[in-house]
Order: sequence, then C-alpha cells, then structure tokens
Amino acid sequence: MGIIEASNKTFDINVPVLVIGAGACGCCAALAAHDAGAEVMILERDETPSGSTSLSGGQVPGAASHLQIKAGVNDPPDILANDLIKKAKNQNDPEMARHIAGESGTTINWLSEQHNIPFSVQNIFLYPGHSEQHMHVTPELSGGELITCLLNAVSAKDIDVVVSAHVTDLFADADGRVVGVQITRPDQTLETIGCQALILACNGYGGSPEMLERYMPEVAKIHYHGHVGNQGDAVNWGIELGASVSDMGSYQGFGAVVTPLMIHLTWASITEGGFQVNKDGVRFSHENQGYSEQARKVLSQEDGIAWTIMDQRVQDVAMRLQTQRDAFELGGIKHAENIQELADITGCDLDTLTTTLNGVAAMTRGEEDDPFGRDFSTHPALSAPYYVAKVTGALFHTQGGLDVDLNGRVLREDSTPLPNLFAGGGAARGLSGPSDWGYLSGSGLMMATTLGRLAGRKAGESIEG
Repeated sequence: MGIIEASNKTFDINVPVLVIGAGACGCCAALAAHDAGAEVMILERDETPSGSTSLSGGQVPGAASHLQIKAGVNDPPDILANDLIKKAKNQNDPEMARHIAGESGTTINWLSEQHNIPFSVQNIFLYPGHSEQHMHVTPELSGGELITCLLNAVSAKDIDVVVSAHVTDLFADADGRVVGVQITRPDQTLETIGCQALILACNGYGGSPEMLERYMPEVAKIHYHGHVGNQGDAVNWGIELGASVSDMGSYQGFGAVVTPLMIHLTWASITEGGFQVNKDGVRFSHENQGYSEQARKVLSQEDGIAWTIMDQRVQDVAMRLQTQRDAFELGGIKHAENIQELADITGCDLDTLTTTLNGVAAMTRGEEDDPFGRDFSTHPALSAPYYVAKVTGALFHTQGGLDVDLNGRVLREDSTPLPNLFAGGGAARGLSGPSDWGYLSGSGLMMATTLGRLAGRKAGESIEG
C-alpha cells in the first residue's frame, strides 16, 4: 500500500471529488462538495458504513448555533475556543482551535437546516472542561443514530457511496498531485478511480499495532475500543507525499469501559456525582478531570480495573444515553440495595468501602476537601440503592495526524499545501495537543464535521468546469 507514480495513468472511471471514508467527516465533506456544485463519490472499506462515528456518543459541540440561541444557551465561539485551548494546556494549535470553534455553529446550522439532521441541544449534564452546553445531539443520543442520519442526508442528494471498496493505493504526479486511487474488492478484484481532488476522511491509526508501538507505546497493548479499519493509511499516504504530521502521541482514551462486555459508560456516571474505587475500595484520582486521561489512571490500578459507583439519581441521568442503557440491559451495571451488597458485588472490604462513601458524602457537604482536588459540592451525596460497574481503561482513537490548513488542505513540511489533497477527522491533527489529557469531550466529532464541511467546500470549489 502506498503511492504509485501516475505515469499518464488512465482510470476505469473518473469522479471530480473523491472522499475516502463514510463516517461523519466523509459524509460532511461529500455534502459540502455537492453543495459547491461538484460531483462527488464516497469510498468506504466496510460493507456497512460505521467507523468511529458509530462507536461514539454522537454528541457534536458547536458554538452560537441557532438551536442554542433558541434554547437560551449563551455560547459565543470564544467560550468554546477557550475551553479547547485550556483543556490542551495551550499546547494545541490556537489558530485552528479558534477557527473550528468559530465555524462549528455554522456546521450545526448547515446540517440541521439544509440537510435535516435532527439536532437539539444536549442539556442533560455538562462534560468536564465545558463552560457551556456546547453539545448537539440527535434524539437517541448515540453515534449509531448520528451516522444513520448523515448517510440519509447523503442519500437524499444522490451522492454515491461505494461500499466494500478498500482503498489500497493513491496515484500521484511528481508534484504530489493525486490523480486517482486503487481499490481492492472483497474478492481481490482491483479497480481504479480518477479524481481532481481527494479528501482523506478515514480515521487514525488506533487499529495499527505497529504505528501504536512507534508513536504511543504506553497504550499499544491496552484494549482498543475503536474501529479496526483505522490502520493509519491516510497518515502514511500523506507522509509518503511529503506531508508533515504533528502530535502523533496524542489520543483519546476512556476511563470507564465496562468489562468484560466492553461497552462504555456514559460520563454522566461521573459528572453527576459518581466516582471510582480500586479493588481495595479506595478512590485513586480526580475522576472528573476528563474521561480521556482517566483511562491511564484506571489502568494503573491492580489488574487495570476499577469500579464506577453511582446511585439511582445518577443512573437515571446516565440512562438517557444509549451506551448506558446497553451496558445496563446486558448486565454490566449491577444493582445494590445497600453498602453490604455493594461490597459483595465488588469484593471490596466493607469497612473500607463504607469509609470511602462517607468521605465522599462529607466532601459533598463541604466538610472535607478532596485530596485529588475534585469538587463534589455541585450534586447531592450518593444514597442507597447503588449501581456499580466493573470498568477498565481503553484507547478510543488517535488524535495526531496530518497537518492541514484552515480549509483542510494537507500541508508539506515547508507549510505549503499539497496541490489537491485534503484531510479531516482522524486523518488530520486534532485539537488535543501532544497527549491524552488534552481531549475536550466531543472535539473529535466537531473536527470531523466542521473540517469535513470546510474541506469538502474547498475541494468542490476547486473543480474546473
């Protein structure tokens, strides 16, 4: 797999704009290219499009959207931009963060008003690092529903989505201009498609053990909760064409994946007052700093597991999201009438667990300070009955990738753009800075949708004739 010299190559068919990947980024790129007047085709390696979008919570941040204004949410782009920059400890690209935040509301308006995505403002709970209710959701609050809505929008515009089409190689001229791709079908038949512009909307490299060992060896062996097709093809193609990459050690983890079911709890389990203990029944961290960095904290405990403890109030909030319902219905979340039953389920020492619960209750009342710095005073103390889930940490998706400009054009090492190559979603550098602690909840989908829209529009406008 790689770059093949074009050498006056002729193709089986030609399409002005090609998009690789039918996730949120690819769908938005294709819709925007179509809106710009270009003929466009999406190539998807799977038989049924899903990717990282379907595995997500489906929540898309946006600032100053019409939906927020209607709901009375005051969320100017500067608030969202500052949240992104602060979460990444000023180590992301501030210009890109402010640009994406500034365009995010327009993306939500465009998707909801022009392409009938049934968004509303998520006001159930506030994610760590969010200063306002940035999140926009579809009715079921799930990534699976979001990708279905986006694919329906693509279908409504008669945009071709070619499935079971694994792109293995790009054809390019000596100056780096991509002129087409080669795809492999499940029966190993090869086909070629020419293009005037190519958008890399396939995700990162979380599914590539070799790339994980190279760029982030500390998580190379942990459970990967992303799409197995994320093999880093886009990044490697870009590098071979002379593109620069950044933040290749950056990733989004998740610190509450129910084991052994491997379904993730919604983070409302924590934000609403839940907490985590290790096998000894002792808290070990500030759980609500962010679900990404919490993954390594959980994995550092004995056997790499923890117990997430909630009560009925917290569980009721969390159950409004699909992944929590899935985990509960499959038995990953257990019910305990009292602390004794909670100790029986977890195997924790009763006295230790009681001390932990009493300590958190005291912090909730403002009688004690949390040694880890968490503020419990914004929610009531937990009370019986309880809910508890055995969890581990996981890698969800990588955040490093190809450097791009504000319109998604892939940049060379000297910061000049490649002639007609665009990237978004997991193929492009994210907004998380160099590590796992910089991921602001939802920023992956925000980059996918907004940078996808910008790249698609620019690609569509670049087509001659």
